Amino acid sequence: MFFSQAGARPRMWEASPSEHKKWVEVFKTCDEENKGYLSREDFKVAVVMLFGYKPSKIEADAVMSSVDLNTSGILLKEFLDIVRKKKEAQLYWNEIRHIFTAFDRHYRGYLTLEDFKKAFKQVAPKLSERIILEVFRDEVQESFTMSLRAADFKEQDAGLPWWSGG
Repeated sequence: MFFSQAGARPRMWEASPSEHKKWVEVFKTCDEENKGYLSREDFKVAVVMLFGYKPSKIEADAVMSSVDLNTSGILLKEFLDIVRKKKEAQLYWNEIRHIFTAFDRHYRGYLTLEDFKKAFKQVAPKLSERIILEVFRDEVQESFTMSLRAADFKEQDAGLPWWSGG
C-alpha cells in the first residue's frame, strides 16, 4: 500500500491516564498468582479482555518469542508497550478504512481508476494526472482496480504485525 511506501506510519499514541490504569488492572487481573509477568495463557486472556478477541497461535507465538529470555513471561512494561502498539495499529487501520469508505462512493469495496482520480482531485487538486496515474499503477500492479477487502482488515484486527514495533 502506498501509505507504507510513502513512509506513513501509525502515529505515536499515548493512552489517557484512565486507559493506562485499565491496562495495568487487566495485567494484574490476568497475573492471578502475582508472578510479576503474564504467561502465554495469561496474555491471551488479557487480549480478550482489552480487544475482544482471542489471539491466534501465530500472534501468541510472536509475542512470546519477543519476551526477554531471563523472564518467564511478559512483564508489565512489555505488556503496556504491546497494548499501546496494538491500539496504535487499530486506530491507524480504522482511519484508513474511514478514508477508503469516503472515496468508495458506490460501496463496491474497491476503487476504479476514475474513483482514484476523483479522490486525488478532492484531496490534492494541483497534483498532476501523470502522478496520480503512476501512484495508481504502482498500487495495482497491472490491474485497473484497487481493492480493499475485508480480509485486509481482519489481518490487522487480529493484530498480526503490531507487536513487532514495525
